[in-house]
Amino acid sequence: MRLIPRLAATVTVTTLLLAGPLAAKTPLSQVDEIDNGLMAIAIADEIRNRCDDIGARMIKALATINALKSRAQALGYTDDEIEDYVTSKAEKARMREKATAFLAAQGVNAKDTKALCAFGKQQIAKSTAIGVLLH
Repeated sequence: MRLIPRLAATVTVTTLLLAGPLAAKTPLSQVDEIDNGLMAIAIADEIRNRCDDIGARMIKALATINALKSRAQALGYTDDEIEDYVTSKAEKARMREKATAFLAAQGVNAKDTKALCAFGKQQIAKSTAIGVLLH
């Protein structure tokens, strides 16, 4: 008779121990759809700031930002978690590195304004995630 209550207690404790790690959220920086969306915005912003003949579609950019925030909220992230992610100095530095690596993989040196502007025009022509934010 004592075996059943002990077994139930063991199952309950085991369930609680296992549920903790399962309930932990993945950092937003590791949620590709959010992180890659922000990277596209960051690259588009850099292009529009450095290329005189390329402008931003600000309403589209704001709509994209709002959509990413809504998606993060739908995934269970709080406004504070989202704000911490987008304002963190460490995250901004990581995003700069990620964007630089992305551009390098596309054959673009992020420090080369002429190459960056040519890349921006290609992105606009292809209507990529970056290109739709520019004109």
